[in-house]
Amino acid sequence: MKSTKNQQQKSWKKDERFTNADTKNFRLIFLAFIVGLLAGGAGAVFRLTLSYIQTYRDQLYEDVGKFGIISWIWPYLLAVIGVVSALYLVKKFAPEAAGSGVQEIEGALDEIRPMRWKRVLPIKFIASLFSLGSGLLLGREGPTIQIGANLGKMTKDIFKQTNDKTNPLVSAGAAAGLASAFNAPFAGIMFVMEEMHGHFRYSFYSVAAIMIASGTADFVVRAIVGISPVIQMTVFPIPVLSGIWLFILLGAFFSLVGYTFNKLLVVSLDFFQTMSKKSMIIVGVTVGLIIATIGIYFPNMIGGGYGTISKVLDQSFTLYFLIILFISRMILTIFSYGSGVPGGIFAPMLALGVIFGMLFGSVMQHFFPGLVSHPGVYAVAGMAGIFASTVRAPLTGLVLAIEMTSNYELILPLIATTVTASVITAQLGNEPIYTTLLKRTMANVKQ
Repeated sequence: MKSTKNQQQKSWKKDERFTNADTKNFRLIFLAFIVGLLAGGAGAVFRLTLSYIQTYRDQLYEDVGKFGIISWIWPYLLAVIGVVSALYLVKKFAPEAAGSGVQEIEGALDEIRPMRWKRVLPIKFIASLFSLGSGLLLGREGPTIQIGANLGKMTKDIFKQTNDKTNPLVSAGAAAGLASAFNAPFAGIMFVMEEMHGHFRYSFYSVAAIMIASGTADFVVRAIVGISPVIQMTVFPIPVLSGIWLFILLGAFFSLVGYTFNKLLVVSLDFFQTMSKKSMIIVGVTVGLIIATIGIYFPNMIGGGYGTISKVLDQSFTLYFLIILFISRMILTIFSYGSGVPGGIFAPMLALGVIFGMLFGSVMQHFFPGLVSHPGVYAVAGMAGIFASTVRAPLTGLVLAIEMTSNYELILPLIATTVTASVITAQLGNEPIYTTLLKRTMANVKQ
């Protein structure tokens, strides 16, 4: 009798343990849904506000020279105020809000970097509007990813959850942030699982959390902003199988592009870091003047690149100009990110991928007309290829390119491009850019 009673007690304790575990897991799923709602709402407001600012900026550039000397002053004033304000807010109140912030999220997941959401959320949101609105070559995905991750930490703190919930909720917020920037929920999920795999604590429920947050954020953004793909372009049929080798060749080129981009980005960051805080205003004014001057004469060479991508896909530029556009935007992207203002590098990188891919496709169409039906196919592959070589996340790059363009038929050629780009660039010793940035951040902290 006593033995039977003990067995029953053990059984009850076991059942109670499973019940508690189920309750905790259900709570995590519910909180991930909350994070998705918050990140989607913040992402939608950010996108709409930024769109208004960019429309206003583009109008200022179009009006230059139409209304006398005053029409020349406004573009410069907007750019200078934007860059200086962004720099001041970040340097003064939240240095971790500089750049994309992805490396800060990875550091927080490893518990080696603080996550001060009370400071980062307002500063990242406002300062990013200043920096992106000024015309710098930066993307909205960096701000939305860091905002989403910090909303995950905020949710954990407000609902007074245990520390073991920090990793999945912050990861869920990061996935939701990427999804809300590009209308790409699957890419948000893959980004956390692939690029952040060394920092994200994998379990069935943590994966479910990032899926729910990413999907919820995407739903909210589509409901507010719209359901159209971020990049409007032709949906291409699958290329002929005999031409797959061209995508492998394109991947090899992008491995070199990615290697060069990552090295120069660090050089740019080191250059601006050597400048004292007193010279911050001088730096901001100089950067603003340069961007405004380029924007007045060559508007396709500034900004995140969505307008430029559309014109490239419409074959509005000659091959000679595509070469100039690629080199110029690459230098200006590195220059913009290195300045230390908040903003992502995904969007300008994707623009570079489209430009180089279109250039490659146009040349190959001339030499192999039977293998290349449209050079735009290689522009889609270029988006995935440059992401694979810089971030070293080929699956995320592939999914991101497909979701942003709706070209689901191009999975096979994109696999060839991304695998080639990531493998070769790895053999060259090119670390994932965010791994490099996190190491650099920690080295600076120790000094």
